[in-house]
Amino acid sequence: MAVDMGMKILVVDDYATMVRIIRNLLTQLGFKEIDEANDGTAALEKMRLHKYGLVISDWNMEPMTGYELLQRVRSDDGMKATPFIMVTAESKTENVIAAKKAGVNNYIVKPFNAQTLKAKIAAVLGDF
Repeated sequence: MAVDMGMKILVVDDYATMVRIIRNLLTQLGFKEIDEANDGTAALEKMRLHKYGLVISDWNMEPMTGYELLQRVRSDDGMKATPFIMVTAESKTENVIAAKKAGVNNYIVKPFNAQTLKAKIAAVLGDF
């Protein structure tokens, strides 16, 4: 199944530079509709207003972490099917296990490049 390059993607990170990096990588990969939120609370508000084809969220944020955002998304009937990729600087096994149990679709450890991001998205959504 071909990936819809026009789908809306939500990038969630409290570090503006990281949002810009991920946005640039997504643009390089051919995605056009990229939205952003600076924490889990803002992301939830946006997700209630818009349907996203993919959420790429940092783990470590305040006041709502990416893990808490993932739990909220998976417990909401209107959003629970949204593909979700977690990004983190930590590769702690317990975090990966917790995210998998909470329903994350994939996991990326920083730093990463366009090839890694493409592979992770393809694993979730299909080749493009």
